[in-house]
Amino acid sequence: MASRTQTDTDDFDTDADDFGGDLAEDVVLEVRNANVSFDMDRGESRVLRDVNLEVRRGEVLGVVGESGSGKSMLASAMLDAVVSPGQLDGEVIFHPEDGDPVDVVSLSDRELTELRWNEISFVIQAAQSAFNPTMTVGAHFEETLRAHGSDVEEGLANARELLEDLYLPAGQVLRSHPHELSGGQKQRALIALSLILEPSVLVMDEPTAALDLLMQRSIISLLADLKEKYDLTLVFVTHDLPLVADIADRLAVMYAFELAEVGPTDAIVEDPAHPYTRALLKAVPNVADREIDIAGIPGSSPDPVHVPEGCSYHPRCPLADEECRRDDPAFRSVGDDHEATCFHWEDAADEIPFDTEGHDE
Repeated sequence: MASRTQTDTDDFDTDADDFGGDLAEDVVLEVRNANVSFDMDRGESRVLRDVNLEVRRGEVLGVVGESGSGKSMLASAMLDAVVSPGQLDGEVIFHPEDGDPVDVVSLSDRELTELRWNEISFVIQAAQSAFNPTMTVGAHFEETLRAHGSDVEEGLANARELLEDLYLPAGQVLRSHPHELSGGQKQRALIALSLILEPSVLVMDEPTAALDLLMQRSIISLLADLKEKYDLTLVFVTHDLPLVADIADRLAVMYAFELAEVGPTDAIVEDPAHPYTRALLKAVPNVADREIDIAGIPGSSPDPVHVPEGCSYHPRCPLADEECRRDDPAFRSVGDDHEATCFHWEDAADEIPFDTEGHDE
């Protein structure tokens, strides 16, 4: 895998002027005003709400939040892979290193097939569901290579290198059926498969969710190595904030199907501005403390059909007042490259204190 395969972006019917010319050169993927909705008998269910987010070339962006916060839907939206009857509105703009910007949402099926795997690849949450149980792992690699018109012999050589980079016995894994592999082996094989066409961006949806703690940490370490070797941009979606904090350059915190806080990992972990982010970190137990007292977040996440008016977090927030119940706060700067959607962020540290080791203050 000495050189990266370049997709011919001229095939995409796109006008760079449509996206403006002032975008910073380090942005590889933009999500603009993204909404995802499902029509239900009891009303419209909006599972992504007015999300605007940039992914910077070469970074690891962690997307975190409780289960049901919209993280997985954001990951699917980045590849225009929202499952029908879901409806994605907004823009997802890919910026290749060479060529004009590509509006992913406007691409034809053929163009989407060309973009996916070649430029942006996706690792789904359950590795077992990604594999056909009747096929060997090697057959999955061959099928993917043929589907994209790639040289199979050369591609399988790359597959062996990727598997070995992930500390897997390449020959044995390629000959195996998925059920013959452990959960950690399947997950690593799926990561290798997602990289076989040398994409520049890898979007990962809860890639360690079904694994034990030791394997989770191992995969985080392996991902850091892969990122450097293959010059990857990673979007790592997870409910486990401490886990992704070990690898992420920036964090995007989601609540109620929208972004609550975005900023450098160190800033968010050490001094989060949004009450929800502080509550998430306060709920993390300190395993070194024999008297663990986990401070859960009162209440529950909102129903996507009935998201509260005003700030969506106000029913659970100790800082909420009439303004929060009435108005929806916009993003505001709370530090260097750090933004949060909260009217009272300056009071959050006093109202929701915690120390960085996970102990209550």
